[in-house]
Amino acid sequence: MSHHEEPTPQDLFGLIDIYVFDQILRQRIAPGMRILDAGCGGGRNLVYLLRRGYQVMGLDRDVQAIDAVRRLASQLAPSLPSENFRAEGIESSSFDDACADVVLCNAVLHFSQGEAHFRAQVDGLWRLLAPGGLFVARLGSRITLEDQVEPLGDGRYREPGGHERYLVDTQELLEAGQRLGGQLLDPIKTTHVQGLRCMTTWVMRKQG
Repeated sequence: MSHHEEPTPQDLFGLIDIYVFDQILRQRIAPGMRILDAGCGGGRNLVYLLRRGYQVMGLDRDVQAIDAVRRLASQLAPSLPSENFRAEGIESSSFDDACADVVLCNAVLHFSQGEAHFRAQVDGLWRLLAPGGLFVARLGSRITLEDQVEPLGDGRYREPGGHERYLVDTQELLEAGQRLGGQLLDPIKTTHVQGLRCMTTWVMRKQG
C-alpha cells in the first residue's frame, strides 16, 4: 500500500470475526486492556488490536499457527514479547491467573472431546480472565438443530453437514455461566447456517 492510498477495512481489521468487532464497537474492548485470544490461529482476530497497541496474548495448540501469529505481531507490534504467544492447550496453559481483561475464544470449544474436556477448557479460559473482565466465545451448538443432529455420546453430535462436534444448548451455557459466577452480558445469540450447523455467541462478565 502506497502512502497515498487509504487503508482498506481489511488492512485495518484483518479478517476479524464480526462478533469480536461488535464488542469493539460497543467499547467493551477498549485501549489499555490486556487481550488473550485462546485458539488464536494465525491471528485473524488480532490485526486491529495489535495495530492499536493493545497488550495482546495468544494460545493455540498448533505450533505453526503460533509461529504465524508471532510473525504478525513482530510486524504490527514489535515491542510485544514473543512469549505472549504460546503453543499450548487452553485447559493447561502456562499463562498466569487473571492475566487478561478480555478472553476471546472463537470456534474452538466445539472441538472438545467430551463433557469433561469442555468443562476443563471453559475453566481454563475463566482462570485467565481477571475479575470484571470480558469473556467472548463463539462455538458450535445444537440450538435450532435439536431434531437434526445425531447424538454420538458424551456431548458430541454429528451435524447435518457431516461434521462431528461437541455441541451445547442454551441451558448448558446458562448453567456453565452460573457455575463460574459469570454475568451474562448479551442474550445467547445463535446463527443458523442453512440447515448445516449453528454457531452461538456467549458473552459474560467475570464478577468481582
